[in-house]
Formats: sequence, structure tokens, C-alpha cells
Amino acid sequence: MQAKKRYLLVSVGVALLFLVYMWALQIADFEQQHRWYRHHQLPQYPDYYQEQPYSQSQEAERAGHRPLPRRGPSKQPGHWTELTQLLGPYLEGGEQEEDGPQVHHQHSSPRERRSVRDNLYKNKRCRMETCFDFARCQPHFGVYVYPLQRGDEISNTYRKILSSIQESRFHTTDPSKACLFVLAVDTLDRDRLSAQFVQNVRTRIQSLPTWNDGRNHLIFNLYSGTWPDYTDDLGFEVGQAMLAKASADVANFRPSFDISVPLFSKDHPLKSGGTDSASPSSSSRRYLLVFKGKRYLTGIGSETRNALYHIHNGDDIVLLTTCKHGKDWEKHKDSRCDHDNREYAKFDYQELLHNSTFCLVPRGRRLGSFRFLEALQAACIPVILSNGWELPFAEVIDWRKAAIIGDERLLLQVPSMTRWVSRDKILVLRQQSQFLWDAYFSSVAKIVLTTLEIIRDRVDSAVSRNRLMWNSLPGGLYALPQYSTDPARFPFYYATLGKSPPGQFTGVIHTQSPLQSQPSPVLKLIIAVAKSKFCAQIVVLWNGEKPLPPRNKWPSTSVPLNVIQGHSKTMSSRFYPHDIIVTDVILSLDEDSVLSTNEVDFAFIVWQSFPERIVGYPARSHYWDSSRSCWGYTSKWTNDYSMVLTGAAFYHRYYHYLFSSYVPASLLSMVDRTANCEDILMNFLVSAVTKRAPVKVTQKKQYKETMMSQGSKTSRWAHPDHFAERQTCVNAFARWLGFMPLLHSQMRLDPLLFRDQVSMLRKKYRDIERL
Repeated sequence: MQAKKRYLLVSVGVALLFLVYMWALQIADFEQQHRWYRHHQLPQYPDYYQEQPYSQSQEAERAGHRPLPRRGPSKQPGHWTELTQLLGPYLEGGEQEEDGPQVHHQHSSPRERRSVRDNLYKNKRCRMETCFDFARCQPHFGVYVYPLQRGDEISNTYRKILSSIQESRFHTTDPSKACLFVLAVDTLDRDRLSAQFVQNVRTRIQSLPTWNDGRNHLIFNLYSGTWPDYTDDLGFEVGQAMLAKASADVANFRPSFDISVPLFSKDHPLKSGGTDSASPSSSSRRYLLVFKGKRYLTGIGSETRNALYHIHNGDDIVLLTTCKHGKDWEKHKDSRCDHDNREYAKFDYQELLHNSTFCLVPRGRRLGSFRFLEALQAACIPVILSNGWELPFAEVIDWRKAAIIGDERLLLQVPSMTRWVSRDKILVLRQQSQFLWDAYFSSVAKIVLTTLEIIRDRVDSAVSRNRLMWNSLPGGLYALPQYSTDPARFPFYYATLGKSPPGQFTGVIHTQSPLQSQPSPVLKLIIAVAKSKFCAQIVVLWNGEKPLPPRNKWPSTSVPLNVIQGHSKTMSSRFYPHDIIVTDVILSLDEDSVLSTNEVDFAFIVWQSFPERIVGYPARSHYWDSSRSCWGYTSKWTNDYSMVLTGAAFYHRYYHYLFSSYVPASLLSMVDRTANCEDILMNFLVSAVTKRAPVKVTQKKQYKETMMSQGSKTSRWAHPDHFAERQTCVNAFARWLGFMPLLHSQMRLDPLLFRDQVSMLRKKYRDIERL
């Protein structure tokens, strides 16, 4: 009898433990599904409004919520409360958890969703410090792409991604030197109904000799799951690999490990960088808010899209949806489909995009959609309604400065919310959105490089970019933290930080010719530069074939004169960041340049007003040759120029570091092989960074004539192939960037009172007029 009681008690205890375990699993699933709503109970509307209509309670302020905007007058038909009743499930907390738009997987049970998530994120607690081998990343951050195997077929989009990595400065062909590994297996489209779906991915990746449960691997994915639920299932276990994933869900996203990337189309360009979208300077457009896209009659889809007709007025708010997609849409169409389809056909999508202030970006089948990048490209401020979406590159990008992040439950507040944004704020938002588009999203290469740079910052957190560098011009891809982690050391942040440009420069003279017995041009140049009141030192880079001349062959100067061997006897080595250069400003000079002390002083003063640009004397230009469908190069003297050659120019020393670290080795080899074009390449780089033209000072027509009359056999300018080589270089550099960064300018800055009739004794730069 006692034994029976013991067995009964044990059985009851086991049953209770099992019930507690099942209850805990359900709670865990519920918590993960609704993490977004615990932390974001109110929409994250940035401070876009001209005034606060009312103040929040102290309790809400302690919770960190922003005040909700007061309901303003609506242009929609019907009263606010009537519309609220129509969309009650979206606004009332008691119903939204089951029926609201945030329910992602209406066709699967919690247990099935948990099983999918556990399979996909076997190591869902992975972070860099637990699932990443930092030792592989010393001393260099190398990225290895597995070679394609026989029979492998990859999509054109994935080919662009792999090509971007292989052309980057991070790429290595030696897996033993790799910090990061990228699969040759196409994992972009994991929708089993898609023609791009790749079979047997699990077997193929696990057979890789360096797979190691995905450790130090990066997997790219744009589409996951399939009809009708569109879960995050990829069909294989990612293990300890990082995911660069579009439509990332915060419930499954592993912070500071995975990376959220934007969803981009197969037509997204490999390389781009030109500002081909609408000008952000226009603050007034025809429409206030627009959207044009699908709504879904079957399977999971955005409930927000199904409700847009409530706030569409056909006037300044144009929100169009269509049921006409898929093979059997007519079998499932509802009473609104025919009317919606007719309205949908009346408007051109591109015309709406480029003539609206705001563009709605609701979720589609998945959290992200193509509308996001389309809005950025069109300089249309995104209004994001996709609860639970980890926004692209949100780890480094502050989206509150470029977009409005709304809440799907508060759809009816969107019209009044957008109307309250002031014109000044619209301009700021649009300018920032255009910067982000151009810096990180305008091409596949930029999306891939941004992903790699974020990982690189994680690998060496002591040398990483801060938020200012990611969210301000020129952006994280051009502000390399290996140069400095202090933004004040970069020329493009002087104005933002209120810092004055440096007051001294270093003259860097590139020399190849032997010193002559009579006073050679380089000795005269040294004396003239050393007399400048702004000169801190002179560095002569000796790249000649003959031995370095003894110290007594060089003139005595009032500033330190250092003569050093070049980093290598190549043309590109003149831009090597030598440690001996002590100032942040460089005056770059050819050995045959002819400048007076006054010309040096005046050019330096001009540079202090344009510290991020090249400022100097010899100017050149480019043009489009339509007869040959290529870029041309000209040295004709006109009022128009796009380059200032580095034979006599000021610029910030950071560009030496950027030139030697950012430019691919293939282009540096081209420059060294031809002993030409290094000055053009520097102009391309600086214009790509600043999006500005260089600055020319005074006429200085004698610069070219003097160089050609030097009579030196080593003069590059006298070589018969010199001009043809430079024409070839211009096109090669444009292909590298994927666009033409050079901008034309007609601005020339001359000294004050330069051409007036006053006495020469009253002129500040008297010898400039004599030239």
C-alpha cells in the first residue's frame, strides 16, 4: 500500500513538472513574440513638431516615452471616432495581440514557430565575445570567399555581393589569413517556392573544411520562409555564423552579432554613387504622403495595407493598393478589389515618389519591402510602419534623423503627424536621408562594404567609428578609424565640432632629378616655401635613382628641412603617410613647381576656408566625349575646371592615409607602371569623399609654361604618351568608383585688391600681380 502511494505521488509530481515546463515554454514564446511591444508601447515619433501640443504625465516621462501628438483637424471624411471604431482592433490593446498586424505567423502554432526559431538560431545567444574567434583577425581583417564548385549556380544578385567583396581591400585568397568567411552557396532566397531556391544547402556548407559550426562565417539572406506564414526559416542551421539579413525581426535578431541589411531588387546597381535622385533642396512637393503597392488576400500580409483606404483622400494623401497579383487573385478578391484596382491604375508610381514629401513604408509579406530604398532614392522621407523590424544598419545609423518611425496600431495618426512637420525639419530629414542613401545604400557594393565595416568595428572596438562618423558626411566608409578615432582629426568635421583649421603646414616636395651645379629649381622652391610665415617644416621625398645628396648640398632654412628616401621609387609613394610629417596640412609640390612666398601664403589662407578640399594652382578639367562614349581629359585654359593638380596644392594629411589604405592595389599599380596620373587619382578620391569641387587660386598660367621649359629629360610633361595615359586613367578611375565624382567649378579666388590701380606699396601680395 505504501509503495502504491509513493508511485502515485511520484506520478503526480512528474505530471506537475511537465505542466510547469510546458507553461514556461508558452510564456517564453509569448515574450519573444511581443518583445517589441514591451519596449515600444508608444510609437517612436521623433521630435519633428514645431511645438508640443500637451505634456505627458510624469509616469510616461519616467518610462522614456515621447509625447503623442495632439489630433489635429483631419481632411478625411467622417469623424475621428467613427474611423477609430472602424479600425478598433488596431487601436485597442485587448484585441491587437491576436488580430493586430503584428501577428506574423497566423497559420502556425506557437510550438511550430518555436521549433522553426530554435532550428534557425541554434545558438541564439551568440554574441561576438562568445561565438567569434578574434584571434583569426590579427593582424589584418581579411575576408575569404569560398571558390565556386563545379555545377554551382548563383543568382546575379549574389554574384554582385561576392564581386563586391572580391574587389574590396579586405579580400584575401588565403583562408589561413582570413578573419571572415563568405559562402559561395547562394543563400539569398530561401523561399521554397522560388526559382532561386538552392537545394541541399545544409549538406554543402557542413561539408566545408573550415565551417566549424559557422564560426567566423557571414551568411547573406534577403528572403526567408514561404507561403503562407513567411517565417524566418532558412532551411538550414546557421549555427554560430552571423546573418546579414533583410526584414530582420527583433524577436529573432541577435544584437551586435547579426546585421540587418535592406531588401534590394535584382536591378540594384553593383556600383553607384552619383546623386541621381531628386534634389533635397525642394521643401514643397505636390503630395504630402503616398504609397502604391500590393495588398494581400491570402496568406500572411500587412493588415496596415488593407486599412490604407481609410486615410486615402485622393488629394494630398494618395495611398493605393491592388489585389491584382498572383495567378488566382480573382478567386479571392473582396468587395473593394475592383475599385482599388481602378484607382491604382490612375497614378504613375515614379511620379508619385518624386512629387511627395513623405512615402509610406508598411510591411509587406515580410517586415521589409522595396519601398524603403525606393523612398530614400527619391528624396521622399520614409514613414515606416512595420512593428518589430530591425531597421537596416540600425546598429550604427540613427534613423530618427532621416525617417519617421510610426506604429502600425496608430495608423490614423499618420496624416496629422506628417502635417505637423515643419518645413525646416522636412529639409533636414530629406538631406539626411539623401546622405544615407548615397553613403550606404545606393549600390550593392556600398551595402556589402557597410556590412563588412560594421563587423570590422566590432572586431577591434578600440579602433572603431563613433555615431558622428557614421551619421555625418562623408560617412563611415570614408572616415577610417585606423587613422584616428577622434572626429576632430578629420577635416570634414571641423565645422560640426566648431574647430578652427590648423595654422601651419608642411611642404612636401617630390624629387626625382639630381641636383644641378647651378641653383636648381627645387632649391629655389625650398627657399621660397621656407620663408612662409605658416610653414612648420619641409620634407623632401627623394625618389631619384641616384644616391641621396649630402646635407651640405641643401640650403639652410629657418624651418626644419628633412630629406628622406621615398617609401618606394614609385609615383604613388608620394602620398604615403610618413610619420615625419608633423602638421595636419600638406603643401604638395613637384620639384619643378615655381611659387613665390606670397603665393604660398595666400593659397594657405584660402585652404583654411575649405579644409576638406584640394586648394591650389594648376587646374585641369574632364568632359564627356559622346563620339567615343568615354570620359575625356583636357588641359585647355578656360574658366571651367574640375581638378587641381597636386604639383602645387594644399590638402589635409588624412588624404595621404586614405589614398594608401582605401585605393585598391590594382589602381596603384597602374599609376606606378605608367609613372603618371597619381594627381588625378587623388582628385577623384577627394571629390568622391567631399562631393565638392576643388578650389583654384589666382590664374597662375605660367605654371604649365615654366614646367615645359625646364628642359629636363625626366620631365613627365614632355613625354609624348603623357596626355593619352591621363585620358585612360580618367576612365579607369571612374570605372573603379562606378560613377564620375569630379565636379566642375568656375570659382577662382584672387587676393584682395588684386587688379586695382592703387600703389604697389599698398598691396598685400605684390609679387602675385607681377607674374
